[in-house]
Amino acid sequence: MSKDTERIERDIEAARNQLASTLDELSVRANPKHIAAGAKQKAIAKVNEPKIKYSLIGAGALVVVLVVVKIFR
Repeated sequence: MSKDTERIERDIEAARNQLASTLDELSVRANPKHIAAGAKQKAIAKVNEPKIKYSLIGAGALVVVLVVVKIFR
């Protein structure tokens, strides 16, 4: 019976350690700074794709041309 009690105590301790580890991981993942940094990295990666990058450059150039035409008319 003593061995069963010791085994149960070890199991409880292992479960407690696993729970603590899981909670630590969740606190890191749920950290707003961590979430914002991940979103920022994804946005930068998306903007650096050639299709998006050159579309934005083209749209910016078009806006500049329209503004210049509007000013000098």
